[in-house]
Amino acid sequence: MSTLTLFTPSGVVAAAKPLRLAQRRLAKLGFEVELDDAALARHQRFGGDDDTRLAALHRVAKQSPSIAMATRGGYGLTRLLDRIDWKMLSASIERGTRWVGHSDFTALQLGLLAHARGTTWAGPMACFDFGREAGEHGEKTLDAVDEVTRDCFVEAMSGELEAVGFRTEPGFDGLDVKGMLWGGNLCMVASLLGTPHWPRIKGGVLFLEDVNEHPYRIERSLLQLQQAGVLDAQRAIVLGAFTDFRPSPLDRGYSLKTMVAQLRSVTRTPILTGLPFGHVPTKVTLPVGARVQLVVQARDVLIGW
Repeated sequence: MSTLTLFTPSGVVAAAKPLRLAQRRLAKLGFEVELDDAALARHQRFGGDDDTRLAALHRVAKQSPSIAMATRGGYGLTRLLDRIDWKMLSASIERGTRWVGHSDFTALQLGLLAHARGTTWAGPMACFDFGREAGEHGEKTLDAVDEVTRDCFVEAMSGELEAVGFRTEPGFDGLDVKGMLWGGNLCMVASLLGTPHWPRIKGGVLFLEDVNEHPYRIERSLLQLQQAGVLDAQRAIVLGAFTDFRPSPLDRGYSLKTMVAQLRSVTRTPILTGLPFGHVPTKVTLPVGARVQLVVQARDVLIGW
């Protein structure tokens, strides 16, 4: 049986109920689930003060469970980046630990690529994906646990998942590229630019998503990456979900679609949309740091590793 540890490296878990529910649901999927000792710690908006969260991160790395899943995102890992023992995390990966998360977890994943390499997994987190009650997402009625998210995660953790597919816009038929898969939350990616924790990846496949960011803010971050030479250095850019922003009366036709069109006009790198990943109930699980092949046939995209 695979051991799975739930730990809190970023924002506070506001209520224990979703985490306990996630623990039970993950156990029913066949995992031996444990809560880290500090999983429910609280300090201001964080899951414990910086020392507590850093100790939890290192503790999980030393224990090296089969899977280390973040309870939630929020903010907090940026505070820890200068103090993380990257060799310790890399050693845990060599021993078989699969680190899983998204959102703020992007900072840890890219920091690891910058300092030590090693594949981590962009995927679900405990509270939102496995601790949600049915119907909890805006006005939409949702099942408690999304089947695609669940099945993709289980297959990825068992080693059975070798590819994910989705539909994109017309115009990319025949695209076939190879490179390192990297990226995650756009705000976190942009925040690392120019720091020691920035992975200098060329010829990669960069995937991006974000939440609560208006399209003009998304464009600004993407242009920052473009002007720093990051976008042109990739083989492909794959956009996931950009959700939960409020349109403005000043937009006057400006939208996510026109934002993407603008970005396509300033980079030679293909920009694909439609990746089912981000702050959304339905998400695939992706190997960050793995070499992948991205192939497009008509509008069907396959990313395999």
